[in-house]
Amino acid sequence: MDPITALLEKVLIEIGPHDSGEPASYIPELAESDPNLLAFGVVGPRGRVMTVGDDGAEFTIQSMSKPFVLALALHTFGREAVFARVGAEPSGEPFNAISLEAGTGRPANPMVNAGAIATTSLIPGADIDERTAAIVAMMSAFAGRSLWIDESVYASESATGDRNRALAHLLKSYGIVEGSVHDAVETYFRQCSVLVTVRDLAVMAATLAFGGRNPVTRERVVSERVARDVTSIMASCGMYDFSGEWMLRVGLPAKSGVSGGVMAVAPSQFGVAAFSPRLDAHGNSVRAQAIVAMLSDRFGMHLLEPHESIAAPGISVQESAAGPVVRLGGELGFAGAERVLSMLREIVTAAPNAAVITVDAAELARSHPAAVMVLQTEIDSMAPRVRLLQ
Repeated sequence: MDPITALLEKVLIEIGPHDSGEPASYIPELAESDPNLLAFGVVGPRGRVMTVGDDGAEFTIQSMSKPFVLALALHTFGREAVFARVGAEPSGEPFNAISLEAGTGRPANPMVNAGAIATTSLIPGADIDERTAAIVAMMSAFAGRSLWIDESVYASESATGDRNRALAHLLKSYGIVEGSVHDAVETYFRQCSVLVTVRDLAVMAATLAFGGRNPVTRERVVSERVARDVTSIMASCGMYDFSGEWMLRVGLPAKSGVSGGVMAVAPSQFGVAAFSPRLDAHGNSVRAQAIVAMLSDRFGMHLLEPHESIAAPGISVQESAAGPVVRLGGELGFAGAERVLSMLREIVTAAPNAAVITVDAAELARSHPAAVMVLQTEIDSMAPRVRLLQ
């Protein structure tokens, strides 16, 4: 097992005993979820996907669909047109609250249900099927594979969705939702019923982290500006009435869903996703939040962390009589360590068997402790072919 995956396993083991909270009960299909499922994953800048736990478990994306439908709306119509219909301010209220601007009826932001329904209603299409197809295609591009809908969860959502219908009718009365209220709400229910795994969510988050380019497929999904706008909204509004404290303590733009998922964006570093169905009073997964919080703390991912935690070092390779010398300069952060290890593996593969590869880190100006630990662990596993100088 590589050192980064080993670190993820360690986090999973530490979080595992947390058993507070219960699966969402107001959607019958979600109430049947296995409360003990637990998984999380990380995707780095080179598209390497690392997952641990119940990473094959499928669950519906629920409100974690909202950033990607917002991305589609921004991609299609631009910032001004979209934010004329929905605001960009934290509501400080639960996800299903009636958070509308006085006089205009504009929802507070696209992450609460009212704002998400308004955003979904913007997506072009002659009917529910066309709109849904466009949304699923966008989500699939973010995930790097074809996604589909869990029809049983959709039926359960639709059968219990009267509050969302009421919100949509209120939006219609203000002219925020144009056209059929039925089509807007049913499309919204269908987007929430798309099936994903923790791997999918990590790749989707990573696509936002790397400016709209999927690091696995290398395809550009949306522009850097769209990715930035979506991530900005996630930072201030993504965790509902816990968003402010989340940003204070964890410091990563994030979005939760009542199925038990949490995805987070570490810009230019990683996409992170965790899954566990047990929810707290805010409707956020207890263990998924704890995993992302621990990861952010240990690996220095907070947006306002000192610079060395995210820095990528300067790397030069020189030949010596014994073998290649990889010199590191500048600053080394956790994401930078992943880049160094990727390059180091390529050098080891290409070098003659008798060669000894030296990684010279003596000239690093600063380094994050987690990055040094990862680097040292991997180099130790390659001994005696690779050695580290500090």
